[in-house]
Amino acid sequence: MKNKTMRLSFILTAICGLMLVGCSDDDGITVDPIPDATCTDGIQNGDETGVDCGGSSCDACAEEASTELSGSVTEDQTLDPTLTYSLSGTYSVESGATLTIPAGTTIVSEVGTDNFIVVQKGGMIDVQGTAGSPVIMTSSNESPGDWGGLVIAGNATTTEGVDATAEVGGILYGGTDDTDNSGSISYLIINYAGAQINAESQYNGLTLYSVGSGTTIENIAMLNGTDDGVEFFGGTVDVTNMYLENNEDDAVDWTEGWNGTITNTYVLHTNEGFSTAAEGDGINNNPTFTNFTAVSSVGGTALQFKKESGATITGLSLAGYTTSIDMANDGPLANVIIDGVAADPEDSYLETPSVDLALFAWVNSSTEVTTSLLSGSITADLTLDAAVTYYLSSTLSVESGATLTIPAGTEIIADVETGDATQTYIVVQKGAQVDIQGTEDAPVIMTSTGSSPGDWGGLVIAGNATTTEGVDAIAEVGGILYGGTDDTDSSGSINYLIINYAGAQINAESQFNGLTLYSVGSETSIENVAILNGTDDGVEFFGGTVNVTNYYAENNEDDAVDWTEGWSGTLTNAYLLHTIEGFSTAFEGDGINNNPSFVNITAISTVGGTALQFKKESGGTITNLYLEGYITLVDMANDGALANVQIDGADATTEGPYNTGTEVDITSFAWATGN
Repeated sequence: MKNKTMRLSFILTAICGLMLVGCSDDDGITVDPIPDATCTDGIQNGDETGVDCGGSSCDACAEEASTELSGSVTEDQTLDPTLTYSLSGTYSVESGATLTIPAGTTIVSEVGTDNFIVVQKGGMIDVQGTAGSPVIMTSSNESPGDWGGLVIAGNATTTEGVDATAEVGGILYGGTDDTDNSGSISYLIINYAGAQINAESQYNGLTLYSVGSGTTIENIAMLNGTDDGVEFFGGTVDVTNMYLENNEDDAVDWTEGWNGTITNTYVLHTNEGFSTAAEGDGINNNPTFTNFTAVSSVGGTALQFKKESGATITGLSLAGYTTSIDMANDGPLANVIIDGVAADPEDSYLETPSVDLALFAWVNSSTEVTTSLLSGSITADLTLDAAVTYYLSSTLSVESGATLTIPAGTEIIADVETGDATQTYIVVQKGAQVDIQGTEDAPVIMTSTGSSPGDWGGLVIAGNATTTEGVDAIAEVGGILYGGTDDTDSSGSINYLIINYAGAQINAESQFNGLTLYSVGSETSIENVAILNGTDDGVEFFGGTVNVTNYYAENNEDDAVDWTEGWSGTLTNAYLLHTIEGFSTAFEGDGINNNPSFVNITAISTVGGTALQFKKESGGTITNLYLEGYITLVDMANDGALANVQIDGADATTEGPYNTGTEVDITSFAWATGN
């Protein structure tokens, strides 16, 4: 052993000699000596124990910062945005301490019911996110309910009194200082919170216990929680710019007399089974909501108020909810003031979004709404989205003063699987307007889920033009009022519209049509309309003066065109096709003769039947008529005068043949037939 040790010593001595002296000039090789520690060049050299630290002339390296968050914060602490932090238990910011979280910081919670961040009474939090670098709090498992989110306790008032005990962690909250300050939050995303505490309780994404108005909360997003997105337990704190997506209970919940303000809220539901977009409970301390937009693709309840709770809401926009307002314990509707008036559960509050989704682009959500429900009343101008497929779940009524705009390519589908066919239709009331903006390449389509004739009630428009029924006549459907004295009345415009499978049976005497026009005036523009596969009429005019240009009707089981009550408009360029037996007529006029005009009319049947029928004293003037395949050409059902019907400049005859006119080119309706 001794000889080996001596031999090793000689070798080391030789190596050291080479390093210090270098080889002889004869070798032509020089070995540089070990460089000194510099401590400032960003390289580990000399006897440094790290990069620019340790060694003979440097300070020792600082200990590597811990990235595990748990326990208590008793003095001010600032996290490092270059690190990803792991939340491994309860992380409590104690009274007198401030936790600062810089922009871009990410905190990832382990899964567990004890994993949450709490800012205690007297503690503060300073979340310094930006639109480009939000602070993110999420979970390692990335599943709803993984952790407990962020909890803040303050000294503002609550109906539970001073030093109330929270349902989580024995946290104390509540005091007498409504201007209390728990810090500030800006650009924060909380994901996958809502852990189950017990059979009765769960955490939320953001829980605010008696937080005061001196606290600043703005630009915050709560996503994919199993309980509420945010819940207020008393307090006076305000929130500005809040986004809530697919929280499984309530998006916004409040109780214990919270009376702050939320400004610019966007709620999105695309998962079934959630509770509400907003839920109030307890006494009504009248919190305020300014610009609240909630969108659902899966129905559900929008706003629910329990006990005596209420709110003042300005700029409410709901879309896709089955129930707009639910007073769960029959509290007074007067407690809920929406845009200056008491809440109306019959109003769908279906309006143009009051909050622009682009405001929350910083959240980087990939969730999109591709379907939405339509029902209830439209009381303000609304424009649908052609990228969304709409399901009509019941009556959609456009009220006086409002305009419903339907862009090119929009599809509306009557949901006959869940709705009553006779209650499923669209109506444009007197004083309202519709603006259907279809194009040849992208028509607006109204159809049904069942794809069967008679599935739904089609489109109904009521106007202020004259009718033999007088002013404010009552329609046979829905108690709709129609009729007035303004023959130039405008109910809007329709261009490139397809209506399919309408004609629901109302009673033994009445059915809906594809397009029903009650006293519609001449300033209404209707062109390029196709009505297909209805169980009643394609279009029916009840009085009015409206004109229709470019009309295609195929296999409507009653009349392709029907009019009564003194309609006096003009129908130009119509192609009427019958290939199914048992229909009524191509034309049916009824009542007095106000001499409507028909220009360029082609009607073709492959199954016989009657072409033109005139009841009572009805009639009209027809120019360029072409009939083919009908057994009966002209039927004066009540022996009215043939002179009431002028065809190509002469009194009508029952013999016809009326097959010498110029046919309307069916290819001009390729946008409707697909051929």
